[in-house]
Amino acid sequence: MMAPSAGTSQTGTATVGAAEVERARARLDGVLSRTPLIRNERLSAATGGEVWLKREDLQSVRSYKIRGAYNLIAQLGPEAAAVGVVCASAGNHAQGVAFACASLGIRGRVYLPRTTPRQKRVRIAAIGGKWIEVIVQGDAYDDAQSAAFAHAEKTGATVVPAFDDPRTIAGQGTVAGEILEQLGRVPDRILVPVGGGGLLAGMSAWLTEHHPGVGLLGVEPAGAASMTAALDAGAPVALETVDPFVDGAAVRKVGAHTFPIVRDSGAGITRVEAGAVCVEMLDLYQTDGIIAEPAGALASTAATLVPAEPGAVTVCVLSGGNNDVSRYSEILERSLVHEGLKHYFLVEFPQEPGMLRLFVDRVLGPDDDITLFEYIKRNNRETGPALVGIELGSREDLPALQSRMDESPMRIQRVDPESGLFRFLL
Repeated sequence: MMAPSAGTSQTGTATVGAAEVERARARLDGVLSRTPLIRNERLSAATGGEVWLKREDLQSVRSYKIRGAYNLIAQLGPEAAAVGVVCASAGNHAQGVAFACASLGIRGRVYLPRTTPRQKRVRIAAIGGKWIEVIVQGDAYDDAQSAAFAHAEKTGATVVPAFDDPRTIAGQGTVAGEILEQLGRVPDRILVPVGGGGLLAGMSAWLTEHHPGVGLLGVEPAGAASMTAALDAGAPVALETVDPFVDGAAVRKVGAHTFPIVRDSGAGITRVEAGAVCVEMLDLYQTDGIIAEPAGALASTAATLVPAEPGAVTVCVLSGGNNDVSRYSEILERSLVHEGLKHYFLVEFPQEPGMLRLFVDRVLGPDDDITLFEYIKRNNRETGPALVGIELGSREDLPALQSRMDESPMRIQRVDPESGLFRFLL
């Protein structure tokens, strides 16, 4: 139930203002961690300014999602609390719900899509203990959401939306006030990851009233740019396809509550490729010692891709650190492809002695390395096609490699990263 001071948007949905965010902050005081704001030297050097990371990955559930979930559940009346709650989640929101249920003694059920990493599933069960039931259903977040709504309709359980509820939005927005207090001054811009828009909407609601001069930039994965689609259409619209790689932000349709707040705030929106996110995740890990999930690295990925004025102060919300270690092989692969260091080719070798040696000696450069070699089939007696993966010493080496391939007796075709075939390699 919205606080009396909440307004109404042009679409008739309840909006969230700074007062609701402040009340949420008081409600969360002493319950959640006040996550640190840390200057990042790597990104500061790369941008020629100051870049600070708001480390929401250091929450007890390793994500900011705990803020909105707890703020909503803590406001339930005795009757609603007795029936329990239900939610759909890609993983992080469910951990927030599990924490709130266990802390407040309220039973809950969470529905997860099958794309949710195993690490997140295990964490949800551990955090919620006896208070939480975990159910995996559907291939995407929207499938899990449909199942959660059906359960609520049948049982009367309260739905705890991951982003599209004023109470959730207000809870997420508490990040903004902490940033300003910890920084001790007003930053030039704040970069915020965007999935359904709850964090961006909540932060913009608070900043619009207290610090309207701050440049607020939402960062979406290019394969799930639902807020961009909504702004272009003038209303939330469902994307036809969603790339699930950035699972914490892979939302098909933004919220009816979040959209008008973001639209009216004047916040900018930008998109980043999954490969660029992977490059940043590896830099965070190898240089900064930070384990970030793909959605958690969205904002810091954009810090160097979206130019700022020299000397500008930028704050990036590192929204989550629930990354399954088994994903790092794919993350490394995607980063190499994005940086132009990894390429795949279909090579038809004439079935003559020495052809493979000729390929190695005359086609490959001194710094090139074969990382994959697999015969696909032998379609006749003369040729045998093979899929060959090659890692280059430098992206500038590709034209020379391609020239040597053209001069060789083999027929060689590069697998375009934009082709349908390429998705089977990653």
